[in-house]
Amino acid sequence: MANTEKITSTRLEAFSDGVIAIIITIMVLELKIPRQDTLEGLLAQWPIFVSYFLSFILVAEYWMNHHLLFHLIRHVDNRLLWSNLLVLFCISLIPFFTGFMGENHISAFSVAAYSAWSMVCAISFMVLLTAVFRHVDMQEEDKRCLRQAAILKCIIAIALYGLAVAAAPYSPMAALALNFIVAVLYFLPTTWLEKKERS
Repeated sequence: MANTEKITSTRLEAFSDGVIAIIITIMVLELKIPRQDTLEGLLAQWPIFVSYFLSFILVAEYWMNHHLLFHLIRHVDNRLLWSNLLVLFCISLIPFFTGFMGENHISAFSVAAYSAWSMVCAISFMVLLTAVFRHVDMQEEDKRCLRQAAILKCIIAIALYGLAVAAAPYSPMAALALNFIVAVLYFLPTTWLEKKERS
């Protein structure tokens, strides 16, 4: 078993930042240049651009939340390291599902697959949350409220992704809209949810 006594959260953050930067770069490389040098040819690429836009927001939000979380701790353990690697593994496959959805013009199955994998990513992040809050040094009541608020976000996201998977065969665009709703949810400050938890 690896010795984690001297591994700081800064080192883990630096590694994670590098992986996430590569993931975003891979997604950019998936954008295809239209063969037609016309407006129609450019507009025909809209499914790829929409898929990229949604995935960029998704990965960016994972990075932002990851950054905020790891500023609450100083040292890590094996559970935290493996939980972090699980998240990185899950989001590293987002470019694949992004390309799959874009190339298939946001079809029912491709949106369902994208939503299902996004749900897996949200579950992995919830696992990371439980590991992180074992190391947060703050008053117990404040830690409990913050933890519940963060996990509530994940639970709502997982539920909406599940709904998107179910809705995709009937309306791919409605399922895609649910994915965007999750993106908006993650932009909501945790303090807002924390106040809801306290009331």
